[in-house]
Amino acid sequence: MTYSPCRLSGDDLAVGLRFLAALPRFLRTPLPMGAMRAIVRERFAQRDERFLARFAEALRLPGSPYARLAEHAGCGEGDVASSVRRDGVEGALAMLYRAGVYLAGDEFKGRRPVVRGSLAFTVDPATLVNPRGVVHGLSESSGSRGARTPVPIDLAFVRDHAVNTHIALDAHGGCGWTHAHHGVPGGTSVTNPLEFAKGGRPPARWFTPVDVAAPGLSPRYRWGVRAMRLGSLLAGVPLPGPTLAPFDDPMPVVRWMADELARGRVPHLWGFASTAVLICQAAADAGVELRGARFTMGGEPTTGARRAVVEAAGAVALPRMGATETDILSYACARPDAADDMHFLDDRHAIVQPGDGNGRPGVPGDAMLLTSLLASAPIRLLNVCMGDRATLARRDCGCGLARDGWRLHVHDVRSFEKLTAGGITFLDVDVVRVLEEVLPARFGGRPADWQLVERIDGTRARPEVALVVDPSVGPLDAAEVADAFLAAIGGGGGGERLMELQWRDGRVLSVVREAPSRTASGKILHVACRGDLGRID
Repeated sequence: MTYSPCRLSGDDLAVGLRFLAALPRFLRTPLPMGAMRAIVRERFAQRDERFLARFAEALRLPGSPYARLAEHAGCGEGDVASSVRRDGVEGALAMLYRAGVYLAGDEFKGRRPVVRGSLAFTVDPATLVNPRGVVHGLSESSGSRGARTPVPIDLAFVRDHAVNTHIALDAHGGCGWTHAHHGVPGGTSVTNPLEFAKGGRPPARWFTPVDVAAPGLSPRYRWGVRAMRLGSLLAGVPLPGPTLAPFDDPMPVVRWMADELARGRVPHLWGFASTAVLICQAAADAGVELRGARFTMGGEPTTGARRAVVEAAGAVALPRMGATETDILSYACARPDAADDMHFLDDRHAIVQPGDGNGRPGVPGDAMLLTSLLASAPIRLLNVCMGDRATLARRDCGCGLARDGWRLHVHDVRSFEKLTAGGITFLDVDVVRVLEEVLPARFGGRPADWQLVERIDGTRARPEVALVVDPSVGPLDAAEVADAFLAAIGGGGGGERLMELQWRDGRVLSVVREAPSRTASGKILHVACRGDLGRID
């Protein structure tokens, strides 16, 4: 299938018609809670068998990189089956990792060749697409550090994930909440409303920061919105059309939430973590009470600072973690031990970590290696690192999700994507505290007002990194801000101090007064790369 982001192609029309034909039946057959819990129980009961089936399918993908890695490592289906019987699914995956059967993030995306001893090749991401899937739409990976990758949307996968979504909502008492979605057209703005509807609770509103009729936007988004609206009306399960709520004016969302609260209802918004922060700050600035509102927030880390802004507004922060290639990987714990304490959905994916001293290039010891277990998964994953690290802990917290079988907790989720300039590397995880806590505490602003950006088309010979500060923070002394950042990031007397001095002496860091950039899907990354920075002070 060809894919064009700039025009409506014949393939786009075929996908749209297929989606429109399948949507009414999808919406007319909601799943009751009892059936969803039965599905999860069966997934756990058959987990070993499902992993072995997915492993066999991964080896048989046309042009499969997994087959080449497994053959090079001497790990056949029989070896893996024996390992599962002996050590379980995770034990088998750990064995495969040690043998070299895994993909680092850049290998998975085809940006860097896979090299394992004498074996060397480059992955074609198209070979990882599930050949049994039905394409009802196309989503895209965020592409914040490379090309955007199309990912098929299959209604069977949406159904399979709706099961987890509604059980998670029930664990937080969300059966009676009024749902809304916040996001740009496409992607989760298609799948999330459908997941809500599959459990018999379609969303009441869809807020978008982008006008679907905006000039230059691909017509596939406009027609996609129309197809979903028409299909839902034909099914008798109407889904909302878009309501414009720009990032610089989130008051339409604030007013909707306040109105729901005034009516005695619980408004629940699904969106990015930084969006939740902006909405809560706008409500506070306007003197609007949001006590009792709920935010399921992801796409970016739910840090302590971001959670504090939401809770200061009286709302409840419910972190989630996911990726375009996987959909949601974890949902919020109802009895959290950390700001982003979540239950990993290990009925849908398996997860292992290399462990201390066992990291490889592009895969640190605490990296998350993911393997898909659902037959409907759009992308076949086998020990794939998506560029994130986390802390894993198995405990029975006693909340509803634990009672339903999800006892593996994940928290402190951060990207380990690197920003390198002047011979110095800062990790995303290292700058979060400074951007979200140190600088706002000293100079003002919100966590979403500060961003570190590598300038990729700078005209100066030396490397250029900008500390981007939103103009809403107010007048600042650029030199003082830069000094505070470097002092905070270089705290300590060892390597951190050396890094600070090299950035100072190399005059690498400058300050830019403009709004932090967002990805095409609306995320504000702590660390980003850009080629269009404005004035540098």
